[in-house]
Amino acid sequence: MRWIKDLSFSALVAGFVAVLVGFTSSVALVFQAAQSFGATPEQITSWMWALGLGMGLCTLLPSLWLRQPVMIAWSTPGAAVLAAAGAASGFTMAEAVGAFLVSALLITLAGLTGWFERVMNRIPDEIASALLAGVLARFGMQAFSALQTALGLVLVMLAAYLLARRLLSRYAVILTLAVGIIWAALGGQMRWSEVSFELAMPVFTAPSFTWQATMSLALPLFIVTMASQNLPGVAVMRATGYPEMPVSKLITLTGVATAVLAPFGGYALNFSAITAAICMGPEAHPDRDRRYIASAACGLLYIVVGIFGAVVTGLLLAFPQELVVAIAGLALLGAIGGGLASSLREERHREAALITFLVTLSGVTIAGVGSAFWGVVAGSAALFVQQYGRSRTASVRS
Repeated sequence: MRWIKDLSFSALVAGFVAVLVGFTSSVALVFQAAQSFGATPEQITSWMWALGLGMGLCTLLPSLWLRQPVMIAWSTPGAAVLAAAGAASGFTMAEAVGAFLVSALLITLAGLTGWFERVMNRIPDEIASALLAGVLARFGMQAFSALQTALGLVLVMLAAYLLARRLLSRYAVILTLAVGIIWAALGGQMRWSEVSFELAMPVFTAPSFTWQATMSLALPLFIVTMASQNLPGVAVMRATGYPEMPVSKLITLTGVATAVLAPFGGYALNFSAITAAICMGPEAHPDRDRRYIASAACGLLYIVVGIFGAVVTGLLLAFPQELVVAIAGLALLGAIGGGLASSLREERHREAALITFLVTLSGVTIAGVGSAFWGVVAGSAALFVQQYGRSRTASVRS
């Protein structure tokens, strides 16, 4: 089997870091979303089971089949929308499940019709690269902002990273993570009380379809998942050198998987952006054709998280938050630099790309849609104003 020959320690580490960053950065928001619908502890555990299994299988199997790093995650902005709407309107879990199914149907249609991929094909590479840099730069900034609350931990990790980049570049991230864990453990910063030993069990909830839930939950969930997750996810693929990824088929896969897992708490699956950059970048492996091992490892770990539920989630939550944001920021430095370099290489696209970067980095949310979408809108509008009719005018003058 080819994947056995392609195994590498750096790729396995990249997969672990992706899971660490993905779960610890947003798992509390998923818990909050479930609780807003009156979820019992058993139902919350079922949500983790469904999301872990869905992300894992949709990441692992396509990665091995395509030999490309396919990265699927839960919708973090979708969880935020659900938490807010659930708390404000008092929807039941059954109504929420019905909304998940409607959203899944819309995502599946977006994949089957191919309209989303056609829109992405019209976005210049420089705009996509600027979007990637803007999405990731916030994590780079957070790594250094953590100096305010954990000065020693972050300085030690930064020193370890710089030394490892010079001496053992391929293993810089894992060595930095190991140093951070040791420092946190010696300083008594590991929260072992978060760990509870129990397996996750799926809990089925029959859906209830209402017009109110469709308008307040399903449509916002669909919009933010496509605009704030799938859009930057595709940008990461193209900016890291995977333009041939079958976007429409993979979106269809996430829609179908969401529909199957929705009654158990799988509210929305979509392309990853942040963790994808970790597994698709050169830190995972210098050879672009062998980076799929990183995403496959990530998928396998997601499945383990889903099966063991509270145990693995507790272990991930035991890490200090500063350690998580620091390792995320340092692991993404290469992707941030590459995105900026690619976005600014063409002078005629430079200003529009810079506008995309700044709007995305701002974190602005308008009408419930995140800055990634508005960054592309602003950059594309700027490019249209600057470039529309220029070639025609030039040809008339000549």
